Amino acid sequence: MHSLDIVNLFCAGLLAGIEFVVRFGVRGALNVPDAYDQIRLRQALVRRLRVLVPAVYGPALLSTVAVTAGGRGEPGFALRCSALAALLVFTAVTFAGTVPVNKALLEWPPGAPPLDWRGRIRRWERLDTVRALAAVTAFALLLAALAGTLTVG
Repeated sequence: MHSLDIVNLFCAGLLAGIEFVVRFGVRGALNVPDAYDQIRLRQALVRRLRVLVPAVYGPALLSTVAVTAGGRGEPGFALRCSALAALLVFTAVTFAGTVPVNKALLEWPPGAPPLDWRGRIRRWERLDTVRALAAVTAFALLLAALAGTLTVG
């Protein structure tokens, strides 16, 4: 096991953990009946996570690229490639889906959101589910890849 494998698992695990908690923990608490309160809560969450998630995502992606490229021909290579693909799904869904919704959400006046705000939130929630599954899948695949190299080596 190399130190890059440890860094990679740490970063991928943090990303998976953040996404898992937002999807299965925080998201339900955001669905308060009052539109004003719900939008304010969501805006506060977006402001915090738009700093935290990129700070974890960047190193997770870069270290996954590095361990995958450096592990060609070694046990676990296919699993690392699959983990990288999962992170690319995460990337695509983030930049094409959740980022535009989050950006718009920050502009909504809590007392006068757009008429279709609930539909936009439902779209964000579907995309967030894909992101969480992609991050958790990537972490699980990287863990399996590393476990495979430990049993072989």
